[in-house]
Amino acid sequence: MADDILRVLSGINLDPSSPVPLYHQAARALERAIEEGDLPRGSKLPNELDLAGELGISRPTMRQAIKQLVDKGLLVRRRGIGTIVAPRPVRRAVALTSLYDDLKAAGREPATRVLSLEEVGCPPEVAEHLGVGPGEPVVQLERLRLADAAPIALMLNFIPGGLMQLRAEDLERAGLYELFRRAGIAPHVATQRIGARKADAGEAELLEIEPGDPVLTMNRVAYDTAGRAIEYGWHRYPAESYWFEMMLVEF
Repeated sequence: MADDILRVLSGINLDPSSPVPLYHQAARALERAIEEGDLPRGSKLPNELDLAGELGISRPTMRQAIKQLVDKGLLVRRRGIGTIVAPRPVRRAVALTSLYDDLKAAGREPATRVLSLEEVGCPPEVAEHLGVGPGEPVVQLERLRLADAAPIALMLNFIPGGLMQLRAEDLERAGLYELFRRAGIAPHVATQRIGARKADAGEAELLEIEPGDPVLTMNRVAYDTAGRAIEYGWHRYPAESYWFEMMLVEF
């Protein structure tokens, strides 16, 4: 793979006499290589110094080009790994679906790492969403979802106590909503809020991004067909990995 990337880079020719800045020429050339599949999604790029040497430009100029592509979401800096070509974003409709199922539908290979699974007293800010009293027992679970072995979501969920039995091994093999259905609980409707902020140090370490990188946030309360709140979720996603699609109509 490294030899293939170097071959692609060696075929890029920049024009120092052009009025277009060299960093923009380099960024545009790399963007074309990504769009055409010459630089595969998820592939790791050489370091800045080697990239600059291959393209015949200075390291600061190369750094500007990389920043331009990072800002566009085409390159990602992964902690402990380096700069990689961003995986293809997951297209998610604003609908009551599981990320696990959305990844499968997109042809990605989902995996789940269960970080914690325990019964706790319900935090007050969660209790109001679930319609239970503060301190009442709820199941708290935190999972790291991966797609093609790369971290793609950090998910914290709260489920009313006694609603269903959950095991870590089941959560590693199926999405939460699928487990609800197996238990005879039918997710029916949800309220959802999507936002964005900077990743803190703990989130950055788990998602393999840098502290301060942008993450999308999603808060969701889901209800079953009887109108009972069945889960409250708080999820964080690397911003370059997602886009949400919705239909707007005029009334």
